[in-house]
Amino acid sequence: MSFLLKFWIAYLLDLIFGDPYWFPHPVRLIGGYINLLEKNIYKFKNKKFWGAFLALVVIGTTAVISYYIAKTSQYLEVFFLYTTLATKSLGAEGIKVYKILKSGDLEKAQKELSYLVSRDTGEMDEVQVVRSTMETIAENSVDGIIAPMFYAFLGSLIVIDGISLALPLAMGYKAVNTLDSMVGYKNEKYIDFGMVSAKIDDLFNLIPARLSGILIIPIATFILGMGIKKPLKIFFRDRKNHSSPNSGHPEAAFAGAIGVQFGGKTRYFGKVYEKPTIGDKLKEFEKEDIKKCYKIMFMTSLVGVTLFSGLIYLV
Repeated sequence: MSFLLKFWIAYLLDLIFGDPYWFPHPVRLIGGYINLLEKNIYKFKNKKFWGAFLALVVIGTTAVISYYIAKTSQYLEVFFLYTTLATKSLGAEGIKVYKILKSGDLEKAQKELSYLVSRDTGEMDEVQVVRSTMETIAENSVDGIIAPMFYAFLGSLIVIDGISLALPLAMGYKAVNTLDSMVGYKNEKYIDFGMVSAKIDDLFNLIPARLSGILIIPIATFILGMGIKKPLKIFFRDRKNHSSPNSGHPEAAFAGAIGVQFGGKTRYFGKVYEKPTIGDKLKEFEKEDIKKCYKIMFMTSLVGVTLFSGLIYLV
């Protein structure tokens, strides 16, 4: 079975099944492994060293196990490639918040959003819930779609002992992303221990995040029926207006295309932060904007897998 056929099957499996709550997803297993190691090494004094040890062991173990999974069975390889993608689950979570808001239950929408973001949601009004949902869809379009695709296709070009590194690189990326989401915080506990994990995540997302603008802006302008000039201007102007060197790129693409302004006052762990703004406030946030984000995200995944397939075919 060719790599292209394997990945397209994996992509379709993701669109059909997504990430069922009952399923022991590999990312959850990676998260459990991180927790286990952290409990045993966090007590040591040199937090930066042991944080680096954690990151390298988790990423290395994930990549090696993934290699042998691919070597064992091409069907297992397809299955695990499917688990690296999150198109359906990301869209479903966003639409769930949209439907709750549509029903008028703001408190339930706040709670549902709290499962998706690290910011405090309990005091958000409807506009803030919409904005936060849109921001997480935009940011995770890289983490859950473009980046794992990029590393799977890149890995397919590297073959060791007859086995491509598509799965090891894609699963290795998921390990990187999981580490960042668990220990990559700049709070008192993780500022040193999670530093290496956060830096590795920044490095791994460097190219995929910048590809996001190239993919998202033309797709978004086509779906929304608007010109491309203004979104491009906002993308190049505001893509660095973020504490992360990468998250601003997809957010600027989405904000520019939809005509909203991301950023501003956001509460994390009881403290209010003034985040730099991304985009021009051409309109106020509306519930329907979540659906626009969903459509853009879905089409980005389709165009992304098609584009990467074409490039691999030509190579």
